[in-house]
Amino acid sequence: MSAHVVPPHEIRRRFAQAMSRMYRQEVPAYGTLMELVAEVNRQAMAADPALREGLEATDSLDRISEERHGAIRLGTPAELATMRRVFAVMGMYPVGYYDLSAAGIPVHATAFRPMTEAALKTNPFRVFTSLLRLDLVADPDLRADAEKALSRRDIFTPGVRDLIGRAERQGGLSAEEAETFIQEALETFRWHDRALVSRDLYERLHRSHRLLADVVSFRGPHINHLTPRTLDIDRVQELMPARGIAPKETIEGPPRRRCPILLRQTSFKALEEPVAFRDETGAFVQGTHTARFGEIEQRGVALTPAGRALYDQLLARAQARQKEEKAGPAAAAAILADVFSDFPDSYAELRARGLAYFEYAVAQGVSGARPGASIEDLVAAGDVVVHPIVYEDFLPVSAAGIFQSNLGEGAAQSFARSPNREAFEAALGAPVADEFRLYEDIERASIDRCLRALGASAA
Repeated sequence: MSAHVVPPHEIRRRFAQAMSRMYRQEVPAYGTLMELVAEVNRQAMAADPALREGLEATDSLDRISEERHGAIRLGTPAELATMRRVFAVMGMYPVGYYDLSAAGIPVHATAFRPMTEAALKTNPFRVFTSLLRLDLVADPDLRADAEKALSRRDIFTPGVRDLIGRAERQGGLSAEEAETFIQEALETFRWHDRALVSRDLYERLHRSHRLLADVVSFRGPHINHLTPRTLDIDRVQELMPARGIAPKETIEGPPRRRCPILLRQTSFKALEEPVAFRDETGAFVQGTHTARFGEIEQRGVALTPAGRALYDQLLARAQARQKEEKAGPAAAAAILADVFSDFPDSYAELRARGLAYFEYAVAQGVSGARPGASIEDLVAAGDVVVHPIVYEDFLPVSAAGIFQSNLGEGAAQSFARSPNREAFEAALGAPVADEFRLYEDIERASIDRCLRALGASAA
């Protein structure tokens, strides 16, 4: 990379900051939410010195205030392919495939994010990116009208298209080019209050599926939420009403635990916003649209395939009980906590049973050779310390729960589960990375560093 090229992580950092500023202006409640999360995080670290020490040990403390993800919904394969190139300029690549059809949401998705340990620690900004599944829309006339509407728009500016090509040819962007790129890319995510479709078409789309109306009706896809990371999501949920923010009824994901796993998410209710539609004369008439909201996340340790299988098994058991007992929010939460008592809640047991991924580091003050020692010998002797690796990805059931709660009652519909990773990757123009392999690589690299530093044997 040329010395005059801005590193991708720096473009990513600046873009995330610019996105946050824009979203605060567009959705003032998001600014209030960010202030609340920062306050709760300070309190959590003050109350739990071990938590603060763990964040410091894994170089994660400074990134907490910057930790956020966004979500965007795209309409066509061409939009997805170009979005992949936009994110690549920022060092963000597609990780994981998510099928939301079984949860009544006609999309499939990936997460664009940094993939290496160093890049994640520098700036972990990620964007959950969904692609509309028009093949799941039963009405052929509506499907054709949606395709026609989507074909008339270009969600990318000429400037960003030019800079994508320049970055690919040059191996990056200069400081001036990077700043222009950020401003041009931001336009794709900006809110537009004039619909591209008539009110009649909007209402037909809305009746079919509210997400369909959101994806198809506007000049751009607009960022539909940004998400700060909290260290205590239950406390944030509890405090939101006092800040004038109405939270959704339940927190998505696993129950509260001593050792958090995977991802927990909540949000405030989506805003009803004024939108203008064209009538049959071509004049604009006022209406409303509901799509954008604020979300909060709490991230725990990444699970191995064995850990994820146990998680999925327990989640299915909990959902079956909740359905059988017709449980309301409080009862559903109690059932979830009861079922998940079967999931080990200590890092030592999670590691011993191979259920989660961990990062290994030589203990402070330890030096010298340990010939013949295995990594387990070094951990047992206290020469090597272990820290959980943070889960950087998403959960389909949780994502669907957030979508549904903010699309309104009755938003979910019955679709046959129909994952189509092959079609998604064809639209993307690239394979999606295996998130398990990425966590495994981080864990293995940390073990190798310890063994080399202490002159020990292979694990």
